[in-house]
Amino acid sequence: MLRSGLRQDWSAIALMIVAIVAVSCTSKKAEAPSGDAGAGAGSTAAMTPVQRGEVLAYTSGCHDCHTPGALYGAPNFESLLSGSELGWQGPWGVTYARNLTPDAATGLGTWTDDEIIRALRSGVRKDGSPILPPMPWQNFARMSTEDMSALIAYMRSLPAVSHAAPERVAPGGKPKGPVLAFPPPPAWDAPKAPAS
Repeated sequence: MLRSGLRQDWSAIALMIVAIVAVSCTSKKAEAPSGDAGAGAGSTAAMTPVQRGEVLAYTSGCHDCHTPGALYGAPNFESLLSGSELGWQGPWGVTYARNLTPDAATGLGTWTDDEIIRALRSGVRKDGSPILPPMPWQNFARMSTEDMSALIAYMRSLPAVSHAAPERVAPGGKPKGPVLAFPPPPAWDAPKAPAS
């Protein structure tokens, strides 16, 4: 009887130790630095604006369209955000992902921060023309001022790449080169007003 009682006591103590160790490990794991901030795993408070902007550019899909080769599974890391020659065709015509590097002739080098913010918040380019699909400027419009500034800081930190993306093509026009064509929208998805 005594042995049975001791076994139960030791079993209870062993269970308590396992529980304490498990809680302790979980707490330490949550508090420990998680490593490479550039990989998106670290605290945003510990990041510089450029690092935060890089995370935002990747998680917001900027590189998917604006970095050549990304949509084909082979992004060109030497030409990050330098635009694409793959056209996006839909009721709006054909559009191309623009060069977002600080190149003065073909990128955002002559744009002010306010002009970039205006474009991302209101869907209006520097020349006053609308930003057309598939650019999801409406999503970027909801970014905080801090995140918008970080994204701009990241774009400005990239090497300037001289690459002029093709100009947009009006509806019914003939694009040069490959396009990713969107089918006509079903009734549920049809825009209330035609894209301009």
